[in-house]
Amino acid sequence: MPDSGITSIHENHTAIARVQDHIKSSLVLLLAISMVVRGFLAAWLELGNDEVYYRIYAMFPDWSHFDHPPMLGWMMQLFSLNLLFDSEFFLRFSSVIIFGINTLVIYDAGKILRDELTGLYAALLYNASIYAFVITGIFILPDTPQSLFWLLSVNLMLRIFGQSRPENQQDKLMLLLGLTIGLGMISKYSSVFLWVGLLLFILFCQSNWLRRPALYGALLISALCGIPVIWWNLQHDFISFAYQSGRVSAFVTSFRPDLFITELSGQIFYNNPVNFVLIWLAIIAVRRQKQFLPVKTQRLLLVTALPTILLFLLFSMFRPTLPHWTGPAYTTLILLAAARLRQLQYASERPKIPKMVWLSLSVLGLILIVGSLQIKFGIIPIPDNDPYHRLGKHDVTLDMYGWRNLDKSFQKVRDKQVTAGNMQLTDAIVSDNWFPLANIDYYVARPLGMKALGLGRPEKLHEYTWINERRGGLKTGDSYWYLTTSREYRHPDQLYAGLFSQIIASDTITIMRGGRPAKRVFVFMLKDLQQIPAWE
Repeated sequence: MPDSGITSIHENHTAIARVQDHIKSSLVLLLAISMVVRGFLAAWLELGNDEVYYRIYAMFPDWSHFDHPPMLGWMMQLFSLNLLFDSEFFLRFSSVIIFGINTLVIYDAGKILRDELTGLYAALLYNASIYAFVITGIFILPDTPQSLFWLLSVNLMLRIFGQSRPENQQDKLMLLLGLTIGLGMISKYSSVFLWVGLLLFILFCQSNWLRRPALYGALLISALCGIPVIWWNLQHDFISFAYQSGRVSAFVTSFRPDLFITELSGQIFYNNPVNFVLIWLAIIAVRRQKQFLPVKTQRLLLVTALPTILLFLLFSMFRPTLPHWTGPAYTTLILLAAARLRQLQYASERPKIPKMVWLSLSVLGLILIVGSLQIKFGIIPIPDNDPYHRLGKHDVTLDMYGWRNLDKSFQKVRDKQVTAGNMQLTDAIVSDNWFPLANIDYYVARPLGMKALGLGRPEKLHEYTWINERRGGLKTGDSYWYLTTSREYRHPDQLYAGLFSQIIASDTITIMRGGRPAKRVFVFMLKDLQQIPAWE
């Protein structure tokens, strides 16, 4: 008779292999569905204000830019083949691909924490995050490359401190960690919080690393990555650093509970309310000394994420902040939530997906459906009692609607005025602010072969301050077009009084959505530039 012990071991291995195959199949299905959904939305939705502005990073690559470090522009260049393909889909293509890579990275990190099922939970929760799925996985923003290097860095930290390895292997991983954090820092400055968290962890939990040269080698590698950015800022009066520091350092004199509530609500929404609850339940479990991970690993995840979250919550008590700034920190804590869910499911070795994970994915699906339909068709009525010149002022979804066909409507206006002898085909478009100038640049000037130039103060034009020179600049005696929308209406008389011999209202273009007027675009002719202002 066969040995019953051997048979039992064989059956156990077979069962484990079956579970692992099921988990891998689930991961592949998740990647496929996610890629199709995000790819479709990336092509279907028009670019937002920030996205269309960041396109100029790829058009005019440099070692840094007014608002952010250079990595975003390089990513857009790479994935669009240097803008050979410049549709919305290809401008966002790096986000579509990188998010898939991130899913695999966070799955692998979950495996390091516990097992494959933990990795699957982490991947599912990551895909359910509105911040991760939409902001880094569909839209093209600095958060996209940052998310890749942030997750790679967290993965490396877990390999260094969460697994038993020979010192020489740990040293190599530490040097690689210095590179990934450095690349994260030239994606978005807030990646420096990875070093803050890691050094705090080393100081209080792994002080022996303070005597290891690899740590200082990693710090040096990160610093070397930032040299081009620092060099660029030296040449431009540290304008990028000044701009970013001004966004978080300009405190008001009194406590603002409304701003704090806005920030906290944004964090809950951006990270998915269900994910938010799961994350903080996991943190409470840690506080109550529930041992679902080694203490050292729990501390590593917490110290990597919580300082960022708490710091921006503190800032929000005194000045406006943006909730997606804490997105990478919450992404880190998804691993903690996944490990806690796995511990609660530990009695079952079957790859069972907890109901809370399904609920989180359902919330994401609902938001995607309602949000995209609202953008495209305006299914949720917005009060339309705004003044004629401010139609759509309160509907933020209109920032991503109505640009795609504006060139055809404007071309009719342009042709009429050129035929009448009032304007010339070579006349450029100007605006005083980077938005909607970037939208007009991409959706109007580009298809019509026109120039889009900034005529305003540098603090409003941002990168367009230097693009003017590359496009030939402004010239006295020339005439220009000026377009302003009812979303952010600014009459050119208020901006350019005394700069032109005449400012003439030409036409009004009405943008329809869902069979109703959604917003208006007002077209002006600015005749005969008399002088180029000093702030230009």
